[in-house]
Amino acid sequence: MRTEYEPVIGLEIHVQLSTRTKMFCGCELSFGDEPNTHTCAVCLGLPGALPVVNERAIHFGLMIGLAFGCDIAERSEFHRKNYFYPDLPKGYQISQYDQPLCRGGEVGDVRIHRVHLEEDAAKLNHLGESGRIHGSGRSWVDFNRGGTPLVEIVTEPDIRSPEHAREWLTLLRTTLRVLGVSDVNMAEGSLRCDANVSVRPVGSTELGTKTELKNLNSFRFLERGLRAEIRRQIDLLQAGEPVVQETLHYDPRSDRLTPLRSKEEAHDYRYFPEPDLVPVLATEEMIAAARAAIPELPADRAARFERELGLSAERARLLAFRSELGDYYERAVAADGEDPVGLANWIPQLVERIGPDANPAESSVAPESLATLAAMVAAKEVSRDAAREVLTLLVREGGDPRTIVEREGLGALSGEGDGLAEIVQRAIESDPAAAAQVRSGNRKALGPLVGYVMRETKGRADGGEVTRLILERLGPS
Repeated sequence: MRTEYEPVIGLEIHVQLSTRTKMFCGCELSFGDEPNTHTCAVCLGLPGALPVVNERAIHFGLMIGLAFGCDIAERSEFHRKNYFYPDLPKGYQISQYDQPLCRGGEVGDVRIHRVHLEEDAAKLNHLGESGRIHGSGRSWVDFNRGGTPLVEIVTEPDIRSPEHAREWLTLLRTTLRVLGVSDVNMAEGSLRCDANVSVRPVGSTELGTKTELKNLNSFRFLERGLRAEIRRQIDLLQAGEPVVQETLHYDPRSDRLTPLRSKEEAHDYRYFPEPDLVPVLATEEMIAAARAAIPELPADRAARFERELGLSAERARLLAFRSELGDYYERAVAADGEDPVGLANWIPQLVERIGPDANPAESSVAPESLATLAAMVAAKEVSRDAAREVLTLLVREGGDPRTIVEREGLGALSGEGDGLAEIVQRAIESDPAAAAQVRSGNRKALGPLVGYVMRETKGRADGGEVTRLILERLGPS
């Protein structure tokens, strides 16, 4: 009998903070500038240079912790995390260890273990094929990124599927973007994610041996990488082989995982308190300032959409957990808020046409135009099928829905005067078997008759009105 397994996933997320300068020096942050043009003695680790904590980074860290419902430490310390790598000029990274800025809290349905501040490493560039430049085996280091303020967010192992991981990370990104602490752009590296993965028999409470997937640099690759690693671990266990604790790299081109090194433990880094920095003391004034800077968060926005606009929990989350969708929707509601539920149902239709990752505000469909189209459907001025065609034309060329309906002849057919009754009668005559079933009370037989009318009217007829007219003629006595 085959054992069924479930995955257990925790995420470690590094987020570059949108401060003006680096974490411990006055160098300005940059992305895409000439290499090694934003450096100084501090971020290059030159002898005698002393770090100074970026006050704005502390403020952002407090905002994140408060938004997550974390416990804020009255006193937190920076430590030296010692390891040697070419992108770390000091030979250690200034981070936080046993006294982080924030502990606990949750985002959505995932608990937060800790939130702490640290500095980013420099960036290694491997130029040329296989990292070789003019026949040499050298790589190049760009120290512009070194010292960039980072917040590391570590979750509890509460995630149970690759899809769940992707959805939750999307919520986290939206939350951080709404807070204004980071642009959270995975393509530019301001949001980076590692995943700790294990599997266990369904029903078990014990954790299996975990592996770590490094640098999953897109939401799609996160989902695919997790799926591949879960499959690999289950295959090993079902073959009677152990899972080895190690760090892995996922290659999205081949969908394969390759070992990088055996998994480090914390003591490998020889943490000790940073002697050149005093502890961070979060005062009541600092916490009050951070709390005052927090806007409406995605979870609160979703609750408001449910409470004030009557949206389902699922639809409210869809709109609130992607801020660009929520912003667009609220502009549409402001233009015509007569039926906010019906209007919300048109947002997925728009997303389907412009692409899942596109911003509707940058499309050809103004929020006011979508509101007008939804109102026309509600008023039965245009059928839902015809409105979908109108929306396709709006995405392609923009403009006013009423103008498009008139130009394309897509106005609704709904009564005697426009010939709909005659078309309904022809539908009944064309399929006497279906008509007989409807007469006997079988409502499922309405489908072929309604379909006939829709084909004849090219989708202009209102489905509800067509059903009413058919039942008026065939309904059981």
